[in-house]
Amino acid sequence: MEALLERGFSETRLRVRYAETDQMGVVYHANYLVWMEVGRVEFVRETGLDYAAMEREDNALIAVVNVNVRYKSPARYDDEILVRTKLAEARGSIIRFTYSVVRESDGAELATGETVHVVVDREMKRTRIPARFAERFEKLLPAKDEA
Repeated sequence: MEALLERGFSETRLRVRYAETDQMGVVYHANYLVWMEVGRVEFVRETGLDYAAMEREDNALIAVVNVNVRYKSPARYDDEILVRTKLAEARGSIIRFTYSVVRESDGAELATGETVHVVVDREMKRTRIPARFAERFEKLLPAKDEA
């Protein structure tokens, strides 16, 4: 949690697998969404919490309701990439994350993105962010003048 507070974002390292590329040798666009999910899970893990506990103990699931991705430069097989994940908003039942996908070798930003989530219970009814998550998330939100 300390490193997350200091940096302001979580950083997840991945290597592009051959299966993630298309016949042009470029990473297929949908894989960026998978990488963002990996980044999001690692972000939550760095807070000292985890999704499985939220689902099991709090009857709270996080449903994706909106995704935006801006592709800037292609990733290719065997590139080592960094997924930088930030918490942009957490209030009521809404959680919003932003992402930057960077190629490590040259620092090129390959894509940026955002996901918006609604917290729901097992019956898919909207519910609030569980208190322990809300408390941790509050510490990680950017100051109002930074947002």
